[in-house]
Amino acid sequence: MKYVGLAYFTPEKFAAMAPDDVKALVSQCPALDEKMRATGKMLVSASLGDLEGWRTLRPRGGKTHVTDGPFTESKEVVGGLFLVEAGSLDEALRIASMHPAAQLH
Repeated sequence: MKYVGLAYFTPEKFAAMAPDDVKALVSQCPALDEKMRATGKMLVSASLGDLEGWRTLRPRGGKTHVTDGPFTESKEVVGGLFLVEAGSLDEALRIASMHPAAQLH
């Protein structure tokens, strides 16, 4: 079965982090991504990049509405996604917990 994981973050909290903390977090990403790939279950992993150009399409009342995004209702941001093929939800969650976004508090 395939599972999609979305990596959420709050831009304001991220922007408020000390530059050394951001650098430390970002420097962990390649090793954590490799750890996820090493499971043999990671099909796709991608960052969505710069916030400025993001748009979300939503159907409403028979029309397509374009908004800034991809925000959740709380204005958290979907900063990346990954696709895992796993034998169970528990296995997918174990692999997803390795994602760098899971390390943000």
